[in-house]
Amino acid sequence: MRFLFVAGGGAAPVHASVPLASAARTAGHEVIVAAPEENLDLITGLGLPARGVTALGMADAMLKDREGNWLPMPTGEADEMDFGGRGFARLSAAGLAGTLELAEAWRPDVVIGGEYNLAGPLVAHKLGVPLVRHTWAIYDRTEVDWQGATDELRPELAQFGLDAIPDAALFVDITPPSVRPDHAEPAQAMRWTAGNPQTPLEPWMYTKGDRPRVLITSGSRSAFIPALGMDFFRPLLDNPLLNAGDIEVVVATGEPLAGQIREAYPEIKAGFVPLDVIAPTLDLAVHHGGGVTVMTLLSAGVPQLVLPEILASAIPLRRVDEYGATHTLASHQEPPEEVAADISKMLSDTSYRRRARDLADEIAGLPAPAEVVKAIEALV
Repeated sequence: MRFLFVAGGGAAPVHASVPLASAARTAGHEVIVAAPEENLDLITGLGLPARGVTALGMADAMLKDREGNWLPMPTGEADEMDFGGRGFARLSAAGLAGTLELAEAWRPDVVIGGEYNLAGPLVAHKLGVPLVRHTWAIYDRTEVDWQGATDELRPELAQFGLDAIPDAALFVDITPPSVRPDHAEPAQAMRWTAGNPQTPLEPWMYTKGDRPRVLITSGSRSAFIPALGMDFFRPLLDNPLLNAGDIEVVVATGEPLAGQIREAYPEIKAGFVPLDVIAPTLDLAVHHGGGVTVMTLLSAGVPQLVLPEILASAIPLRRVDEYGATHTLASHQEPPEEVAADISKMLSDTSYRRRARDLADEIAGLPAPAEVVKAIEALV
């Protein structure tokens, strides 16, 4: 069979798509990934064939309208959700023609895309083949962002004689059942597995000493969002709790930001480190609330203190907070002394580790991507 994956919208959705796409290839199926050109090196570097379908990048799709005019930044949780839904829709619209051209030439048997890779539903509808939709992280879809995406996509929907985004033949969700929202639609569960890039390992990446180890990261978006750069790390690294030497601190981020951190804090290990490799060595992770970051850490049973970059990032974490595996603050700009108090509490309170491990066990018991490939095969 031929599996056409539609991915992109930043690095995280690509990382989340890789396990299922790789499982399809391992099962003997042909796979091509359609994605924005800015994601091609990442996808091919992870061992998957990819075709660029638009020159539009995620930042421009999010921050500008279709005419290239800068959009006002959202204020409030609902505005953020609407803003995000529309941004993904603009990126999908830009890649629709290229994705359709690829699909009509290659003739896939099934189209698979993330929740907001919305060229996928339209291409599957046009070709009359099954659509598979899957979550990138903990289920976080709301009526607000879905309606925003639908409204933004009206011209493309009309092109296909539609008034709504086509539904999927199969919905795949990696959310652990214990923290899945009550309103979430029925789904085929799938085990979370990491799909991130790797690097030559050093011993400190997979071993730890006697001190508690705390990892701080602001994800891949730190490369283009100033608020997730030094402004995110400096208040944490200047805090006496983390710079007194009693706690080992690791900063996971890319260059050149990592170089700036090493220069300012020579005792800190800072640089790109595969999160799935270092996660089992951690006592706590402090981060911005990225969905793939959350799932990678949950799958390793790591407690998490979340300083959300945007209000909407906190939505899917509320149930995990209630479960007791994470603690989410109001924003990434909370007073450093309050953040330090929460770090200290989470390191000393073993209930966070216990609940995080319970979720890790739950994730490990879900069907592997290879089993989900069999469910997809049954659609054709």
